[in-house]
Amino acid sequence: MDVSVEPHREFPNVFWVTLEDGSRKIATRNLSPGRTVYGERLITLGEDQYRIWDPFRSKLAGAILKGLNVLPVKQGHRILYLGAASGTTASHVSDIVGRNGHVFCVEFAPRSIRDLINNVCRFRSNMSPILADARFPRRYAMLVGKVDAIYCDVAQPEQAKILANNAKVLLKTDGWTMLAVKARSIDVTKKPSEIYKREIKVLEDNGFTVSEVIHLEPYDKDHVMVVANYGSG
Repeated sequence: MDVSVEPHREFPNVFWVTLEDGSRKIATRNLSPGRTVYGERLITLGEDQYRIWDPFRSKLAGAILKGLNVLPVKQGHRILYLGAASGTTASHVSDIVGRNGHVFCVEFAPRSIRDLINNVCRFRSNMSPILADARFPRRYAMLVGKVDAIYCDVAQPEQAKILANNAKVLLKTDGWTMLAVKARSIDVTKKPSEIYKREIKVLEDNGFTVSEVIHLEPYDKDHVMVVANYGSG
């Protein structure tokens, strides 16, 4: 059986790849052909190359496979990515927004941002690494400007508050956000379900309308992806 690629029906610049064994994987078109970011498989068909997107390494991939309805990452968008780490998911976001979009990657750990720069950003002109603390968005606001969407994956308490503070400063009116809530990073003494409700309430109290909450098992335990619209009314 030959490898084949078809566009995702709902999300432009996301693709389904059918492999030799008949299994189906999601992928993005590689903006830096010939290079991998985290050892992912590359599929070349004609003039295009695709990167298999591993849901066990990327919460966004897991959310898509678990039935995500709204993907606020689109071609040409300016995205603020909080907690970019070494760039696994951020690189796929870079693929999706394309050369006319941009991904502003905020990361607090010097080692992670060094890896992000050396292995990812230097090969992708649509990514900007920012060494900063996501709790203080005004410190990097001049580097970013207004964005279409914010993706937040920070391993800190008060994750929803961090996202809300960034949205107030940097998100366009009626913009969208995605928040990966890591229950064990917030409070190991409480049930994950209680933490999810608390973080969602923080978003709602700060002017967000939550559109969906996706549990990420089996890809990530005690995690949900919260998709929300900001400031629309």
